[in-house]
Amino acid sequence: MAENKNNAPRGNKPVRIKFNISWIYFILLIAIGWMFFNQGGSNPQKEEWADVKKQWLAGDIKEVVFIRNEYEGRVTMRPERIENYADKFGGKVPEKSPHFIFLVSGSFNAEEMFGELNAQLPEDRQVKVVIENHESWWSMLEWLIFPLLLILMWVFMFRGVNRNMGGGPGGPGGIFNVGKSTGKLAEKGENQVTFKDVAGLYGAKDEVMEIVDFLKNPKKYTALGGKIPKGALLVGPPGTGKTLLAKAVAGEANVPFFSISGSDFVEMFVGVGASRVRDLFRQAKEKAPCIVFIDEIDAVGRARSKNGGFSSNDERENTLNQLLTEMDGFGTNSGVIILAATNRADILDKALMRAGRFDRQIHVELPDLKEREEILMVHLRGLKLADDFDVEFLAKHTPGFSGADLANVCNEAALTAARKDKKAIDKQDFLDAVDRIIGGLERKSKIITPEEKKSIAHHEAGHATVSWLLPNAHPLFKVTIVPRGQALGAAWYLPEERQLITKEQMIDEMCSLIAGRVAEEIVNGQPSTGALNDLERLTKMAYGMVTYYGMSDEIGTVSYYDSTGSRGFELGKPYSEKTAELIDKEVKELVESIHDKTEQLLRENFDGFSQLAALLLEKEVIFADDLERIFGPRAGAAADEPVKKDPEEVAEETEGQTNE
Repeated sequence: MAENKNNAPRGNKPVRIKFNISWIYFILLIAIGWMFFNQGGSNPQKEEWADVKKQWLAGDIKEVVFIRNEYEGRVTMRPERIENYADKFGGKVPEKSPHFIFLVSGSFNAEEMFGELNAQLPEDRQVKVVIENHESWWSMLEWLIFPLLLILMWVFMFRGVNRNMGGGPGGPGGIFNVGKSTGKLAEKGENQVTFKDVAGLYGAKDEVMEIVDFLKNPKKYTALGGKIPKGALLVGPPGTGKTLLAKAVAGEANVPFFSISGSDFVEMFVGVGASRVRDLFRQAKEKAPCIVFIDEIDAVGRARSKNGGFSSNDERENTLNQLLTEMDGFGTNSGVIILAATNRADILDKALMRAGRFDRQIHVELPDLKEREEILMVHLRGLKLADDFDVEFLAKHTPGFSGADLANVCNEAALTAARKDKKAIDKQDFLDAVDRIIGGLERKSKIITPEEKKSIAHHEAGHATVSWLLPNAHPLFKVTIVPRGQALGAAWYLPEERQLITKEQMIDEMCSLIAGRVAEEIVNGQPSTGALNDLERLTKMAYGMVTYYGMSDEIGTVSYYDSTGSRGFELGKPYSEKTAELIDKEVKELVESIHDKTEQLLRENFDGFSQLAALLLEKEVIFADDLERIFGPRAGAAADEPVKKDPEEVAEETEGQTNE
């Protein structure tokens, strides 16, 4: 039977040594170093000419070689006399000559001086004199060694040690290839990510399925004269899985996948960005059908400034212009589809968004309850969970979390359980992980006076009481006065997944926001700085009701909201000074009415409010069950069934006392 080479032992495989250009540089450096340190083969000591004359007249010198063009003399001592000078060599007599060298000036007359000295000695003690000019190859090389080293270093630095790793400046291949695309290519079959690996994102998956179908069966569309969109823009909050979805599209269609970041196009060198764009699309056409994915495209696709001489970046604009040109340059049915991702679609250039370029926007939103449960199932695969762990419970307690947040929760829960030396991860570990991610690490060692702790307890009890009694406020989950991060206390809510918010619901939410401040006024007789965060959010909501949502009788059904964001560069306001005064008046009256309503509610339920504050001081952490025992069933509990929720309003709200 023939031997299978694939099953051959590892030790029998031939060793292949790949040649690397850097070896030549190392060999040259070693050779130069050897020439420097091995010129003569000896280590002669330097002597002054006056001492050499004494040695000469004493008959200790055997031979002197004088290099006329270097004004250097090399002295070889007689073997029987060299022992007298052992102390100058550190006690060890050198075996090779010359033993000494001496240097003289240009006015030194060697023939005359050496002749006078030899005339004073008998013939058997006279010194052999050799006078020559030193014209060796080493002398010429010394003039070339420094520029040669500079050339080698320049080639070594700018060529790059390893082309595949991009060792030189400017990316792979060094500075001469700085205009080449730095995008990473995943060939067909290398990308194993498919839609099965992407949990949730149902709406986004449905939209990109058309792109996948086109890449698989292009004739199905072109036979009818149809044209597939050239570009699709994935828009959504950070961490929602835009990049993963783009990889899944390429993996599902089984086509090459180019990935590059928008910031990779922008360099300090003029013209580099545009050159990289051209090179990227050239490679894409060669690999067609394929997908080009540009992550964080807002780095290069930001709207071009109208004031070109003040704030524009010419290199960025040139790169954007080249990108726009390339998207129009190749044929519609060439099989190259561009996907881009951003969470700031409002700042992109309008030319980039027009039909024929990124004419299709795919919104990748925050996951809802069912999608969160599926995402958690993916991230919980490698974790050792307790037997009674409920994934649905965790999904309900993480509203507003993105896919990246959920992955972080799972990892943080595993770390929390490991710190407690547990054998499995239970429900409490996940709740602690959620608290730490949102509020920060517990700081039980923080010094808080008894008066401050009492004030914090009444503040948080006010939030909890009002949110429990108002039917449209978010359902309360737990209240704590344990400091976390910058917050001295917090009320944790499970926001309802609403698609629309009514005026009545906003008013109830604002009442629960100001409840902590009102509670301090009732109990202490004066407010504190702890309600800074509450008042900030309350004011924003009040101005939003009046100026954005048209919920003011005096202002009317008008909105001054600018969805394009272009108004941010204007110095003036879109309304007159008289209207501004009216807006301020309406906001002030709205906040005062909310304050009065909240105060009345707390005074009518003062006994339950006081019991709740006392229980909070005792336990430091209380849950919804404790509030139900004090106040009874929550108002509007029947209406708490989860429905679809506005992603912009989904948030794990933390009502905390913070220092001003």
